[in-house]
Amino acid sequence: MTGTLLIVAGLAVLAGLFWLANGVRQIGAVSSGVPIGQRSGTALLLIDLQAVFWDEGPYAGAAKADAKAAILAEVSAARAEAMPVIALRQEWSIPSTRLIARLLMKGQALSGTPGTALAAPFAGLADHVLVKRVQDSFETGELDALLEKLDIGRLRIVGLDMNYCVAKTALAARLRGYAVEIVTAATLAANPAATARTCAALAEHGVALR
Repeated sequence: MTGTLLIVAGLAVLAGLFWLANGVRQIGAVSSGVPIGQRSGTALLLIDLQAVFWDEGPYAGAAKADAKAAILAEVSAARAEAMPVIALRQEWSIPSTRLIARLLMKGQALSGTPGTALAAPFAGLADHVLVKRVQDSFETGELDALLEKLDIGRLRIVGLDMNYCVAKTALAARLRGYAVEIVTAATLAANPAATARTCAALAEHGVALR
């Protein structure tokens, strides 16, 4: 009986580890989607500019001030060009990723917790606000549907974090056939040392960086 219980317990531990590993995979995965074909419009994407990241994130004050000015300038330019502005907000809601967020990310941006709304400098700027569950903003399919409705074929991307959600969203967009440009002055990175490698990988996939 003891041996049987040990086997059962071992299998349960393995199942739990697999479950968590799958959550880690989901967080960083890049979806491929359906090729979009020819579309005429351009949209500005604001990634993860929510209070819990902007106000409490590990970004230096001077870097935030510069990025804020660049982001607001991009929004103003989009308005002048009648370009839709779409904000993506992170909310960890998948059970495995919620647990990982609690264990490794200070529980930030859990669905239903304070701070998931857009930070004060960016509140009210977006024409559309969508919720994302992982780093790739396309994962739920909602962004795909909105961009199709708006006839969008080109994306300009700003926000947080350059090495994670910005990069994964840009890669997912390229896999669908979008023309993608990241405004680097309007992004921030918690680990600036990794940004050069990220930019090189993005450029290899046809993402424009300016």
